Amino acid sequence: MENNSCIRQQADIEQVNRCKDTVSELGESFDYLANGLSLVGNSVRLKILYLIFKEKRLCVCDLSDILGMNISAISQHLRKMKDRSLLETERDAQTIFYSLTTEYENMLNPFFEILDENKILETI
Repeated sequence: MENNSCIRQQADIEQVNRCKDTVSELGESFDYLANGLSLVGNSVRLKILYLIFKEKRLCVCDLSDILGMNISAISQHLRKMKDRSLLETERDAQTIFYSLTTEYENMLNPFFEILDENKILETI
């Protein structure tokens, strides 16, 4: 195993302390963002979130028809996202509709704008 070391002439103590403070202050925000991004790393879940973002609310049957997947598979993805607070539900008679929580809608909006402009490959 390699021994990685850092050799520097002089540490910028103000910079180090400023960065420590910033990371400490944003601790919960990092956790919140990481929570959401870990789930959208799956292309099926990303598609589900995108569709719900565009349509504002969809039920499992809608998503099953759109994505050509069985209801059980879609339900498992929805459950994971609901359990991690990306989605909220609303019941209308026998149907449960899923929508993005406001926080994650705001967080994912810039990514979905890039998708809408079909410029995702141009940005990387």
